[in-house]
Amino acid sequence: MFVELNPLNPELWPFFLMLVLAGAGAGLLAGMFGIGGGAVLVPVFYQMFGVLGVEEAVRMHLSVGTSIAIIVPTSLRSFFAHQGKGAVDIELLKSFRWAVPIGVIMASLIVAFVSSGVLRVIFACCSLVIAMKMLFGKEGWKLADDIPAGFARYTAGWGIGFFSTLMGIGGGVFNNTFMTAFGRPIHQAVATSSGVGVLISIPGVLGYVLAGWGVAGLPPYSIGYVNLVMVAIIIPVTLLVAPIGVRIAHALKKRSLEIGFGIFLTIVAMRFFASLT
Repeated sequence: MFVELNPLNPELWPFFLMLVLAGAGAGLLAGMFGIGGGAVLVPVFYQMFGVLGVEEAVRMHLSVGTSIAIIVPTSLRSFFAHQGKGAVDIELLKSFRWAVPIGVIMASLIVAFVSSGVLRVIFACCSLVIAMKMLFGKEGWKLADDIPAGFARYTAGWGIGFFSTLMGIGGGVFNNTFMTAFGRPIHQAVATSSGVGVLISIPGVLGYVLAGWGVAGLPPYSIGYVNLVMVAIIIPVTLLVAPIGVRIAHALKKRSLEIGFGIFLTIVAMRFFASLT
């Protein structure tokens, strides 16, 4: 039985606070690392939908789809801001214009047929990989002096779109890792990741809407696997707090934030693995 998402219900106030903090955390991460914050939003949505009585069978799908929807305006805003400063690698984005969306579409098709447990395993495994990169990655480490062309680049773009869509993230973590591993400066990687977020989020949200169209057990105000109430709550908070998050991030040591984010992702991954037993 669904619990009405009413802001006047005092029992839900702690969870509304959790949503606000999640939006603030997403803004902080976007400012510091060029990522959309889906790694924070998805586990919060998962818990919130559980409190509201959403069935386990669709809860993870709904969490991921709603996270992807929130990335659309934030990635667009970030992309135009970075593009205005000339920091985006437009040539790389153009080479990704088919590879990333194809990965997104393929992931969206898979979502329509996999269980909530499979999505949780994928999210947990990818979160652990990202956490290890945050905790143990070295800034100067790289594979080569420049990004490969041709099939290797196409495959990388496909993988970024595919796995980001299954996780409900904007692809910043994967793209940052890819670009810096091939000698690109981190500021260019962060800027370009905002454009990758656009390539992922727009087809991604359409894919999750279609994948969940007509599925039973979705809460009110849902279009497919996207819940409009959650989107309406989080987007203003994220857009409002993001500039504040940028200033806070620059006032703190980047390494401290990386360690904190890595620990957070490790805990989230362990919780999702535990939920499968």
